[in-house]
Amino acid sequence: MAEDGSERGSTSKGNGGLSSMDSMESHRWVFQDEENSEIDYEDNGDDDGDDLTLQNDIDSDDEDSLYQKLIRTGPRIDSFGVEALEVPGAHRSDYEDASLGKSVFLVFQTLGVVFGDVGTSPLYTFSVMFSRAPIESNEDIIGALSLVLYTLILIPLIKYILIVLLANDDGEGGTFALYSLICRHAKISLLPNQLPSDSRISSFRLKVPSAELERSLKIKEYLETSLAMKKLVLVLVLAGTSMVIADGVVTPAMSVISAVRGLKVEIPAVEQDHVVMISVAYLIILFSVQKYGTSKVGLVIGPALFIWFCSLGGIGIYNLVKHDSSVVKAFNPIHIYYYFKRNSTKAWYSLGGCLLCATGSEAMFADLCYFPVRTIQITFVFLVLPCLMLGYLGQAAYLMDDSGDPTQAFFSSIPDGGFWPVFLIANFAALIASRTMTTATFSCIKQSSAIGCFPRLKIVHTSRKFMGQIYIPVINWFLMGSAIVLVCSIASTNEIGNAYGIAETGVMMMTTFLVTLVMLLIWQINLPTVITFSLFFLGMESLFLSSVLSGITDGSWLILLFSTILFLIMCIWNYGSKLKYETEVKKKMSMEVLRQLGCNLGTVRTPGIGLLYNELVKGVPAIFGHFLTTLPGVHSMIIFVCIKYVPVSVVPQNERFLFRRVCSKGYHIFRCIARYGYKDVRKENHQIFEQLLIESLEKFIRREAQERSLESDGDDDDSDFENDPTQVLVGPNHSVYFGLPSEGESVINHPTTSDPPAGHPDPEQSLENELAFLHKAKESGVVYLLGHGDIRAKKESWFIKKLVINYFYAFMRKNCRRGIATLSVPHTHLIQVAMTYMV
Repeated sequence: MAEDGSERGSTSKGNGGLSSMDSMESHRWVFQDEENSEIDYEDNGDDDGDDLTLQNDIDSDDEDSLYQKLIRTGPRIDSFGVEALEVPGAHRSDYEDASLGKSVFLVFQTLGVVFGDVGTSPLYTFSVMFSRAPIESNEDIIGALSLVLYTLILIPLIKYILIVLLANDDGEGGTFALYSLICRHAKISLLPNQLPSDSRISSFRLKVPSAELERSLKIKEYLETSLAMKKLVLVLVLAGTSMVIADGVVTPAMSVISAVRGLKVEIPAVEQDHVVMISVAYLIILFSVQKYGTSKVGLVIGPALFIWFCSLGGIGIYNLVKHDSSVVKAFNPIHIYYYFKRNSTKAWYSLGGCLLCATGSEAMFADLCYFPVRTIQITFVFLVLPCLMLGYLGQAAYLMDDSGDPTQAFFSSIPDGGFWPVFLIANFAALIASRTMTTATFSCIKQSSAIGCFPRLKIVHTSRKFMGQIYIPVINWFLMGSAIVLVCSIASTNEIGNAYGIAETGVMMMTTFLVTLVMLLIWQINLPTVITFSLFFLGMESLFLSSVLSGITDGSWLILLFSTILFLIMCIWNYGSKLKYETEVKKKMSMEVLRQLGCNLGTVRTPGIGLLYNELVKGVPAIFGHFLTTLPGVHSMIIFVCIKYVPVSVVPQNERFLFRRVCSKGYHIFRCIARYGYKDVRKENHQIFEQLLIESLEKFIRREAQERSLESDGDDDDSDFENDPTQVLVGPNHSVYFGLPSEGESVINHPTTSDPPAGHPDPEQSLENELAFLHKAKESGVVYLLGHGDIRAKKESWFIKKLVINYFYAFMRKNCRRGIATLSVPHTHLIQVAMTYMV
């Protein structure tokens, strides 16, 4: 049996052919003290009921007394398994049953929020391509155009719109949403705080792999048993997320500077320094209005971006008609082959610029939380993609006929007299595009923070209707400062475009890997299809990545450095959080200590309710012992509250709280796990939180009494059990069996349950007394007991571990947002104690 009772031993067969007892669902084992009162120890193992062992913290010196005090009684009553029975159905989507008017409203919002990035790619794609690989003939233009068209078809359309968007986690997109989806189907999270009751949340919606698909089961088993694979998946997720955040820096820089530099076409006197100054001013304005939220800003900029797409398509049609409509032959992919055949090195080098036409693809997935999948798919297929293709066809037609400046392909192709209106619209669209990746960055950081992979930050919810629309002030200003530094240090669109390509290909490859896992584990698609998908897209994205990495010395290394720093921050936070949790599990209080202290816990019990916040989902936290030795008294009712994020987007309100009694009734100690999804809004103030918690506790106590009453009614039917020669045995390893006694095993006879012990209180009276005790404690007041557990590396630890834990992780914990900050608790209701663990 593991120390502190954190693990549950497995029941095995004993001597004499004893059969393993599997009646966890019907009976349990408790201690009985001298007054015949039951001391029920909290189960620190799984709830699945497959095995039965003793889970208590028993010192070896007390084993003899253990056998004499162990009695058989009814099942453990807790809400870990019953709360989910009351769930009427899945959480409804915010967009269900949308009317026609609301659908149009959503389309405009989608344009303004999701498609700004990919929509402004014609501003710079050809410019960067032909800067990296200059035009030598018209055939090069056709080849480059064909490459762009099929990149648009393969990556944004086929990969993201038709495949990746379907791998959403109940409407949530992004790398962490994929990771959360995989974590629900396979236990690959490195933080050991999962409970079987989590899978009973209605929003889990698990599709259990079918028995005939052995491949899915084997993959699931391999992921769950291989620590290396768990770490690999997490590392890839963190790397992909760092690339998304890096995208949030480089997208505003690239979009804004590409739009502003169009001034050089109409006003040759404009210098590059002027372009940089105007771009910086644009960026400051852009990030300043971000706090007004997606709904408000999206409604305003949605129509503006609709005008942009219409202008893009209109200019494309004009240039096709006026200049050279023969460019439509670029739809024949044979021209890509000819393009590479003429000069493979130059064509390969131009791939770094070609990739920019697909920028924003990941934003469509990461911003999925804001809008329904169907709206994004329809808007892209019927509006965004046709306008983009027409825009690229028009630019190619202009270059074929006029041989204009290829580094300013878009602005040079604008018809006479239309430059300034289009320039203004293009600049406005560039600002919109910059917001697209910023909102995607907010979503990714919130998701990563919820599952313990990013320090907690202040999150502002900007919409009363849609809880996925958020704003993170610290990240907003951090992105603004980083974008300004990037614009000022790398003024060349070619170099910024190369950095852009590095960030985009990195996150695309991570998404391909995770979607492949989803296909194998969850969708259960046939193996040839999965292999084709993964090899094709990973191969294509690797080719793009090799091209952009060839120009890394130009200054784009800055984005790699930025991504690496973010990756290290997330790795350190995840490592420190995992180490802290594991240490708290090892150092938790022994249940035997509580039993020896008695109902008064060795101190004075004052009226009131104490909510002790901790991160443990099982066991009594060591910080509680610190409270007992530090404070002159403790409250008459103690509730261990654990705020836990589960790998779902939303936890319905009626499934929020789970309760379990930690000790016997006389102790008045409960455990409460408050479960949240990574999309949930924790807006409730402390008064509402207290009310919900106490109402749920009262409901639990009533349910517990009802179940115990039903159990006692059924005891009369078990009279034959006493006459059964089979006896209950407790082996040296604390395993419990049915069978005949063998050497080394103690025998425990079943106590009769038909006649209750003398003085046994009436169940209804006992229920009323406990509810009265709860109400009295509530009237006396609720106090929040906050235990701040910190970790420090031991002196004999490696230097790297000391550096990571004692400095980097400690600095982040000191400056991150405390978990209690989401509840507006008055300082007069707070008691805080700090405790340091040496790891």
